[in-house]
Amino acid sequence: MTERTEAMSATRVERDPLGELPVPAAALYGIQTERARRNFPISHLAPLAPFVDAVIWIKRAAALTHKQTKRLDSKLADAIVRAADEVLGGAHRDQFVVDPYQAGAGTSHNMNCNEVLANRANELLGGKRGEYQPVHPNDHVNMAQSTNDVIPSAIRLAALAQLPALLEAMGELARAFLAKGQAFDEILKAGRTHLQDATPIRLGQEFTAYGRTIERNRDRVAQAADALRDLGIGGTAVGTGLNAEPEYPQLMVKHLTAMTGIALREGTDRVQLMQSMGDAAALSGALRTYAMDLGKVASDLRLLASGPRTALAEIVLPAVQPGSSIMPGKVNPSIAEMVNMVCYQVLGNDVTIAAAAEAGQLELNVMMPVIAHNLLFTLAILTNATHVFAQRCVEGIEADRAQCEHWLERSPALVTALAPKIGYAEAAQLAKEAVAKNVTVRQLVMEKGILKGKELDEVLDLVAMTELGVPGKRK
Repeated sequence: MTERTEAMSATRVERDPLGELPVPAAALYGIQTERARRNFPISHLAPLAPFVDAVIWIKRAAALTHKQTKRLDSKLADAIVRAADEVLGGAHRDQFVVDPYQAGAGTSHNMNCNEVLANRANELLGGKRGEYQPVHPNDHVNMAQSTNDVIPSAIRLAALAQLPALLEAMGELARAFLAKGQAFDEILKAGRTHLQDATPIRLGQEFTAYGRTIERNRDRVAQAADALRDLGIGGTAVGTGLNAEPEYPQLMVKHLTAMTGIALREGTDRVQLMQSMGDAAALSGALRTYAMDLGKVASDLRLLASGPRTALAEIVLPAVQPGSSIMPGKVNPSIAEMVNMVCYQVLGNDVTIAAAAEAGQLELNVMMPVIAHNLLFTLAILTNATHVFAQRCVEGIEADRAQCEHWLERSPALVTALAPKIGYAEAAQLAKEAVAKNVTVRQLVMEKGILKGKELDEVLDLVAMTELGVPGKRK
């Protein structure tokens, strides 16, 4: 057996109210984490980094608060802060091992963080792992805290910490669409409703609308996230604040704000903030709405780029990889397809969050771990997908003006401009006849002598059809 294998197999014995249990000797976590690790071999997923960060922020802020109020010896508080800084700096990340699908409320994850910080703080003070002297995970790291106020506060902090990157990516994508809207503004094409020919539109109008859709979703997400700034930390077990000093909530918000750079507020009703997961669910709802819109836009691009010879082919998406293992030269809308899949995942995550948020009972929602995992996962994949969509797809889109004009001239929906002149019924007959004879509406109108010369040009002015106004009556 090698030294490495021996080190990995070596254990230490720890004790808790349920008895004794061997814990890996090299582990910074302790017995309660080890019990959870054994109890929940479910997804084999590690806790998401923003969730770890958020709980460690809370532990660090609590140590600073208790040092300030003199409730915790400054030497112990400083050691906890140093241990927290190591974790926040990227160290010891492999020590956070509790599966996202764990016991209710997140007690296991909370204790994982408490034990890691306690063991590391003790090492910094010259102690040994597993002895919990002089720093104890419950008495000192978890002082004036409960899982029940730590975890909902951590969900809020973690989501808010991820928010700027998502908003930035959404802004980037909106700008990319708006830039294409400007570049494509003179390109006329057939509009389509019900996937059938409709009146003309400019390609730039379509792309500008996509940009505005992303902007509106950005505003909606930012607005929904604002409620998460209200923290219920200090509520302890049931929101009443038992075992927390009166100044504790205010000081916690002060330290967390300074630590994270996030604008935070002390919640006015800590019982309510513990009972309800409504704020997290509301943000998830806004993210779901964005995913619905984003997925629709991605699908539109796939339709507009379909072809290149047997479908619409009005735009050309950047080629990012070969599209087939059997068909040489085939190129697929790979980035847009990825975006669609991310959006479907977000919709599923939101269903999970909504069901879990409803499952709260009386003073606590025990389903918080699955809410945290799905909400933070949603934020991560939406951010990344949005950024990639902008940079590797939208910014490189090109228009095929000739193809757009080809389909537009053949559209029977151009008869709509004739309806104010000749009536709906006769215009409908013209559309039907144009399709049957495989001629354009303009050709048929000229053949029948319905309109001539300047009047014909004014009524069938394709550019004018893309703006407000009645054909032939514009000034």
